[in-house]
Amino acid sequence: MFRGIISLVALPLVIVSGHANAQAVPKTWYQMDIAKDSFYGISLNKAYEFLRNSHKKPQPIIVAVLDSGIDTTHEDLRPVLWRNPKEIPGNGIDDDGNGYVDDVYGWNFLGNKDGRNIKKAADERARIFHRWKNQFADKILNPEEMTEKERDQFVLWKKALHELNFSAEEQTELMFVEVTTKALKKHDKILRQEMGCDEYNFEKLEKFQPLTRLGKEAKMGFLTCMKMIGLDAEEKNTVLLSQLEEYIDGKKSAFESKEKAPRDYRAEVIGDNYYNLADRFYGNGDVMGPNPDHGTHVSGLIAAQRNNGIGIDGVADNVRIMMLRVVPDGDEYDKDIALAIRYAVDNGAKVINMSFGKSFSPEKAWVDSAIRYAEMKDVLVLHSSGNEGVNTDEKEVYPNPWLKQWNTVAGNFITVGASSDPKISGSLTAEFSNYGKASVDVFAPGVKIYSTMPGGNKYGNQQGTSMSTPIVSGIAALLRSYYPGLSAKQVKNIIEKSVLVPESANLCFRPGAKADVVPFTSLSKTGGIVNAYNAIMAADQFNTANAGNVQPQPAVVKRNKLD
Repeated sequence: MFRGIISLVALPLVIVSGHANAQAVPKTWYQMDIAKDSFYGISLNKAYEFLRNSHKKPQPIIVAVLDSGIDTTHEDLRPVLWRNPKEIPGNGIDDDGNGYVDDVYGWNFLGNKDGRNIKKAADERARIFHRWKNQFADKILNPEEMTEKERDQFVLWKKALHELNFSAEEQTELMFVEVTTKALKKHDKILRQEMGCDEYNFEKLEKFQPLTRLGKEAKMGFLTCMKMIGLDAEEKNTVLLSQLEEYIDGKKSAFESKEKAPRDYRAEVIGDNYYNLADRFYGNGDVMGPNPDHGTHVSGLIAAQRNNGIGIDGVADNVRIMMLRVVPDGDEYDKDIALAIRYAVDNGAKVINMSFGKSFSPEKAWVDSAIRYAEMKDVLVLHSSGNEGVNTDEKEVYPNPWLKQWNTVAGNFITVGASSDPKISGSLTAEFSNYGKASVDVFAPGVKIYSTMPGGNKYGNQQGTSMSTPIVSGIAALLRSYYPGLSAKQVKNIIEKSVLVPESANLCFRPGAKADVVPFTSLSKTGGIVNAYNAIMAADQFNTANAGNVQPQPAVVKRNKLD
């Protein structure tokens, strides 16, 4: 799963090569214009200036966010939440007859009817390995005697087995992170006592003047680690320690998973027949869940209320966010993803944001069918490329637009990589971003991205392709709102054709290999960074050229049976 304020999957690399001494970065640099502000943002204010001057009136757009949850009480999000018009909150009745009781803001596919929720889940490779272990392990098998389905399962199982053979280097990396975390916790305990508070950030700690020798040592140790990791100056000690603990816990579970079957949280909490797609009316209406950090941040980037004088302005105005909780701490379940996409389509979403991903997808056919369904119903799907710093032309991530059963590529699917700015990281690329000349469509800002956070009207920075994707989703929503006659495929084409392509001489670091300098144009299909102003101008020109020939799409579609 692609998550986190820092790229913890590559934490040892980040610690070695961190760039904490970069200049102060404007909170909303990602919305800025390179010509006016000298930052490679998306030229958002310029886009709105054109829209204001053209006196265009936007139509409401529903954007479905498939994620970890959302803080429904947040000051900057509460006014932009989608509300099911046919559902009466809290009456325990399925008022609209769609099979989901009290789905007021969307649906939680990681819960059950008594209100409990899944927080953690094992990674997919471990689930796959133990699912077919008895069928394939320690047996002499002839692939030619297998059915096509059995061969596919065997190949998938062998791949999972291979990836569960962890190297000595990976074991050493975990040990290094554990030692670092142990030292940080020791420093943190001393600092909390001497500072008289439980939470502090880089700036507050730097200003603090310890009175004891232990306090001075703790301050120096904690600050040094924060600088090495490249943690943002406003991020809290609690966030750092939580992320480190999550990383360690996940790695330990992964290392143990070859010998020990992972705990089946799904069976304990949800209790559905997972392998039956028709068993789909599980879950509950709690779209916040136990861990809404990631989804709250993503949602704010798309649509935090604009021009209200607080917090941030989201990319798109006149948007309603529909939250579909499908992302646990761990790998997502294909069934939840497939059903959430269908829910979004059936309830009027025109844009779907998916800021997550994984390396295995055993029920990919279910997800593919849902993506195909979205394509047929004119819904645009956007997905993050991932944060491993790898070439996804060579290593697949899921979901993806290749629809095997139709032998085609989905025309409504955009895959997004993460860009940066040379003044932030010394490169146009985010060092963690996945890339691919054939598999990644566009790049968008994904480093030091400021947005909404849960737990009391908070705001903060996160980074990842998870942040890049909602920025593009916001542009897509903007286009569909102000130019409602555009189809999903036309919006995709406009976004891709209107990217800002850096000058050919503007080389950058290839993600995952800082010593390797490459042209930015070599890392994606378009070779560029999304640009809201360019996209609006292209949409306006297209709209003018096709006046009278483009019909608005319906806001709501009828539900369809599962394929």
